[in-house]
Amino acid sequence: MYTRTEFPLLERIDSPADLRRLSSHQLTELAAEARGFLIRSVAETGGHLAANLGTVELTLALHYVFNTPDDALVWDVGHQSYLHKMLTGRREQMRSMRQKGGLAGFPRRAESRHDSFGVGHSSTSISAALGMALAAAQEHSQRRIIAIIGDGAMTAGQAFEALNHAGTLDANLLVILNDNDMSISPNVGGLSNYLARILSGRTYTTVREGSKKVLQNMPAVSELARRAEEHMKGMMVPGTLFEELGFNYIGPVDGHDLGALLRTLRNLRALKGPQLLHVVTRKGKGYLPAEQNPCKFHGVGQFDPQTGIGQASGGGAKTYTQVFSDWICDMGLADPRLTAITPAMREGSGLVKFSEAFPTRYFDVGIAEQHSVTLAAGMACDGLKPVLAIYSTFLQRGYDQLIHDVALQNLPVLFAIDRGGLVGADGPTHSGNYDLSFLRCIPNMTIMTPADQDECRRMLSTGFQLNSPATVRYPRGSGPGTDSLAGLETLPVGKAEIRRHGKDVALLAFGSPLREALEVAERLDATVVSMRFVKPLDAECILELAASHTLLVTLEDNAIAGGAGSAVAELLAQHRQTAGLIMLGIPDRFIEHAQREEQLAECGLDAEAIFHRVQRELADRIATLRTVD
Repeated sequence: MYTRTEFPLLERIDSPADLRRLSSHQLTELAAEARGFLIRSVAETGGHLAANLGTVELTLALHYVFNTPDDALVWDVGHQSYLHKMLTGRREQMRSMRQKGGLAGFPRRAESRHDSFGVGHSSTSISAALGMALAAAQEHSQRRIIAIIGDGAMTAGQAFEALNHAGTLDANLLVILNDNDMSISPNVGGLSNYLARILSGRTYTTVREGSKKVLQNMPAVSELARRAEEHMKGMMVPGTLFEELGFNYIGPVDGHDLGALLRTLRNLRALKGPQLLHVVTRKGKGYLPAEQNPCKFHGVGQFDPQTGIGQASGGGAKTYTQVFSDWICDMGLADPRLTAITPAMREGSGLVKFSEAFPTRYFDVGIAEQHSVTLAAGMACDGLKPVLAIYSTFLQRGYDQLIHDVALQNLPVLFAIDRGGLVGADGPTHSGNYDLSFLRCIPNMTIMTPADQDECRRMLSTGFQLNSPATVRYPRGSGPGTDSLAGLETLPVGKAEIRRHGKDVALLAFGSPLREALEVAERLDATVVSMRFVKPLDAECILELAASHTLLVTLEDNAIAGGAGSAVAELLAQHRQTAGLIMLGIPDRFIEHAQREEQLAECGLDAEAIFHRVQRELADRIATLRTVD
C-alpha cells in the first residue's frame, strides 16, 4: 500500500496533540501527505474520496485550533471524516476501512472518543451539536462544539429547524458550512478572506456587541442600526439569511487556504453564542480525476491511484438499478403523465437517462425526503403519475408523509425502493432492513419484492398501473436474470409463482433469497415459491402449501420482526393452520459493515446455513409428529 518514508509527517501524528506540536508552516506539507495517503488508501479499500479530499485543510485546521476531543467535532453524514480518523489514532487501521471487523466508513461513537456523534444520514449535525452545546452550558463548561455540514446537507429541513432553534439561544455553537459546490456563493478570494478575518475579529465583535447594548434602550435607533448592518453585510457577504436566524455569519473563506482558516478559527474560538462560518472548498481537491468528476469519485470501489480507473466489474447481468432506469424511460415514453422524483440521488437511483430525455418531468428535490413524498402526493392529486426513486434507508425519513399524505388519501404514487436489505460495506446506517416491516402495516399499500430482473420490470409496470400507493423493493446489485426483459407487461396482483415442486418442505422466498431457496431445494427436494407480493399475500397459495407440506420456511432480506414471514405467520394463525413454520431473515440486531455475502452468512441467509437449519427443523418436526401419532 505505502511505505513509511512516503509520509514522514503523517507518520508522526497519532493524536491531535501530536498535530498541535507542528508549526503552522508544516501543516501545508502535512496536507499534501494526507491527500496522497487518502488516495492510496481509498484506492485499495474503496470508499468516499472526493468529499474527503475537499476537506483536508479544514480538518487539519479544526484539530489544530480546537482542543479535540474535549472540543467536539460533529460531522454531518461523515463522508468527509477519513482524515479525521487518521489524525485520531486510526491511521494504521485505514486498510480495514468498510471491511468486516474494520473501521466504519462513517464516524461511530463506539470506535473512538473523537467521534462525538455517530452519523451516516445527512443534516443531523446542527441538531446534535446544539444538544451538546446546551449540555455544556448546563455544566458551565467552556468546551466548544463545532458542527461541519455540507451545502447539500443544508438543503434538508432538519438543518433549518436546528438553525432556527439555535439562533434563539445563547449556546456557544459554531456551524461550519462546507460549501463544496459554490451553491451559495462563488465569492471566494483575497477580499472574502479579508472580510472573514475582519468579521470574526475582536474589534468588530466588540463594536458590534457594544453597540447593541447601547442601543437596546433606543428601539427606533436600534432597528435602524440593525437594518444598516444587515444592508452592509448583505452587500459584502451572502449571510443575511443566517443573520436573520440569529447567527453571526462569517465568510466566505477559502477552505484550502490554511492560513486564512487558522486565523479565522482562532478568532471564532473566542466568540460566544451561535456562529456560522462559510467555507468554500472543492471536491476532489488535489487529485485531477476526482476534481474533474467529483460525482464519480464520491463513492468508489477499488481503483488505480495513478489513472483513477476502477477495477473492471466483469460485465454480467444488469443491476436492478439499471433495470429501473430502462423501465422508467420506456414507461415515460408510453405515458406522458409519468413524473420522476428523487431526493438528491439521480445517479444512485438510475435517473440520469430519464432526466436527460424528459427534463421537464424530472424533479431532484435535494436532500429533502419528507418533501419528496408529499410533492409526489400533490402531483398525484392532480392527475400525474409520480414515481419516487429512493433508497430504502432514506425512505425512513419520509415515513410520516408516506402514511398521512399518500396512503391515507390512497394516492397513486409508485415508490421504487432501491438498496432494500443488506447493502454491504456502508453498514447499518445504509442498510434497508426495515422497509417491509414498516410498509406492511400501512393500509392501501401494495408491496412487491422481485426475485430477478424480469420480475422487477413487470412489478414496476404493475405498480404504475394501480390507482393506489405501490412499492417495488429491490436490492443493490444484480439478480440471477438475463438482459432479455419484458416490455411493459404487468403481473396479477397478489399472486405468487411456484418455481419448483417438491415435498415435505416449501420455501417461500420474498425477493432476492429465491436464489438460495432454489439451491437448497435441490438438496432437500423441496417446493420453492417466488412470493412476489408481501401485500397482498397470496393466501390461497400459502394455505394450500400448509396443507400439503410438513414445514413452511419464509426467506426475506428484511428484519424478521414484522416482516414478510410475520405476515405468513399471521395468516396461518388466522386460519388455524398447524403446519410448522420457520421465519428466516435479518435478526433483531444491527448488522455491521462487511461484504454482502459475509452479512448474509452472519444472518444465516446463505444457502449452506439455510440448508442445515431447515434439515434440522424438518427432522425435529417429523419426530414430533410421530410422537403425537
